[in-house]
Amino acid sequence: MEFHEIIKRARAIKKAYAKLNYREGNKVWGASEYTQGLVGDVGDLMKLIMAKKGLRFSAEEDVSAALKHELADCLWSVLIIADELGINLEKEFVATMNKLENKITERRVIKRKRKNSRDFIRELIIRK
Repeated sequence: MEFHEIIKRARAIKKAYAKLNYREGNKVWGASEYTQGLVGDVGDLMKLIMAKKGLRFSAEEDVSAALKHELADCLWSVLIIADELGINLEKEFVATMNKLENKITERRVIKRKRKNSRDFIRELIIRK
């Protein structure tokens, strides 16, 4: 699934929740409420990561499955918050990755005075 398709799917789920909340007489969420939900999801994610590393007990039978679910919840929240705020997250993500890549390149060039620092970035990405 392409990034724009993921955003489209997230928007469809958001719209369905808005209709459901309205029908049930609940407040329709905005950026603030989605952000509050994200904070809760991040807390749940942290607890699961700690459980996965053996640092905390979890009642979850399958911590790995719960981690996948929680990461997807967090991603959905981030996508919807960006949408609520009118931010083109795909464009901003690419721009941010380019900035980070340049920072890595600049630090590497300064440290080693490498001729082709873009090759170094590729090496880092491939090693992972």
